[in-house]
Amino acid sequence: MRGARLRTYLELVRFEHTLFALPFAYVGMLLAAGGWPGGWVFFWVTLAMVGARTAAMALNRLIDWGIDAQNPRTRNRPLPRGAVRPGEVAALAGLGFLLLALAALNLNRLTAELLPVAVVFLVLYSYTKRFTWACHFWLGLTIGAAAAGGWIAVTGAFAPAALTLWAAVGLWIAGFDILYATQDVEFDRRHGVHAIPARFGLPAALAIARLAHLLAWLALAATGFLVGAGPAYWAGVLYTGAVLLYEHRLVRPDDLSQVDRAFFQANVLISLGMLFFVVLEVLP
Repeated sequence: MRGARLRTYLELVRFEHTLFALPFAYVGMLLAAGGWPGGWVFFWVTLAMVGARTAAMALNRLIDWGIDAQNPRTRNRPLPRGAVRPGEVAALAGLGFLLLALAALNLNRLTAELLPVAVVFLVLYSYTKRFTWACHFWLGLTIGAAAAGGWIAVTGAFAPAALTLWAAVGLWIAGFDILYATQDVEFDRRHGVHAIPARFGLPAALAIARLAHLLAWLALAATGFLVGAGPAYWAGVLYTGAVLLYEHRLVRPDDLSQVDRAFFQANVLISLGMLFFVVLEVLP
């Protein structure tokens, strides 16, 4: 029974999607340290990421409960189908914020000072789709902060490379969120949900996603120049570019059947792949 309940909670927050941002938090951490930063930093960075994403996803499910219940694609999520109660979802969000706060307060002064800013961004994302098609970029800005957060966790300060890495991850996330939103164009238009595909149409949305991913790739390259990266990092940049090209070959305006594959498979390959190359770069 407990195992089934745990699986429901993990389904609620799509825990497997932690694989998108967590590896880039480690990338920021490893690049900032120029190697292994120590077990405690690794532990608190991991806890911060798990807490932040759990809180954000639980809140998103709670805030979008009514919308999800009307959308054929999402009406079988745990909250609309009655598998969890709203109070449980709120408690899960509270637990996530508690873990994030605990980690931020135990890392350094700057992570503690930025905690309220992180909370505001995490909370507001679910509301942006109600008034702006730029919601995808707000999501990217919010989740992409994980990469800069990994850097700040080590150094206690911003740096140009932390900002370009943040931009790379943020634009990457915004691009694939646009691709994901292509599944709901008609629903979003009928129900007043703001998104780039619903606002501009599929061909323009796919073009914007491609541009976002091109800029993300350039920002990833800029990070390499700023940190004086070696061959392993640049191999990772080339690898990432190849996977992004593959991702965009999967999704066409007249064929959206591969959106889920492009969304999950390709993006996990990017995040875990880039982490692998950075580990080769900085660890002996």
